Amino acid sequence: MAEKKKDDRPGSSIKDPEMYEALREEGMSKAKAAAISNEAARTSREEVARRGGESEAYEEWTVEELRRRAAELEIEGRSSMTKDELVAALRE
Repeated sequence: MAEKKKDDRPGSSIKDPEMYEALREEGMSKAKAAAISNEAARTSREEVARRGGESEAYEEWTVEELRRRAAELEIEGRSSMTKDELVAALRE
């Protein structure tokens, strides 16, 4: 039996395929790109942008907050990392 080739094109549930493709090219996951592009199609893009980015930059977090987040993401070696190292690891 021939193996079906995986198709990376957006499915019919994607409301703004062009935005979806642009977000995927930027490296965003399929789920996140779909959620953002569908929400943008539902509302104005300005409204979507305004709601996002409410969290402080990692540089504003305490070392303890950074270590807690690193633990959630299971980043190894977090207990001995400096603040700059934690920020870099969280951004990878």
